[in-house]
Amino acid sequence: MRFGIRGAFCLRYVGPFEILERVGAVAYRLASAPSLSRVYNVFHVFMLRKYAPDAGHMVEMAPLWLREDLSYDERIVDRKEQVLRSCAIPYVKIQWSNHSEREATWELEDKMKEKYPNLF
Repeated sequence: MRFGIRGAFCLRYVGPFEILERVGAVAYRLASAPSLSRVYNVFHVFMLRKYAPDAGHMVEMAPLWLREDLSYDERIVDRKEQVLRSCAIPYVKIQWSNHSEREATWELEDKMKEKYPNLF
């Protein structure tokens, strides 16, 4: 079983991954994906392939709009409490600036009060 897939359709190579460091004469440590956390991240040279550049691997970056004082706007969109057996954990949904509405994230209210007191 290779990379979580069995049979004739298993992948021979996955990647590309960034080389973090050279370990010894013929081994390299790679920055692997979290899905490959069970696989050791040091590989022999013969197990690696040369990267062939592909335009599909390029990520388009949207411009980041900052104020003159290098700050940006976030706002609280919603609140909820996660009720457990003995306690309730407060969460806030934060709409981050320069992100779409579907990219709003639920964060712990206590942590957000520490990092961003101006939101409260």
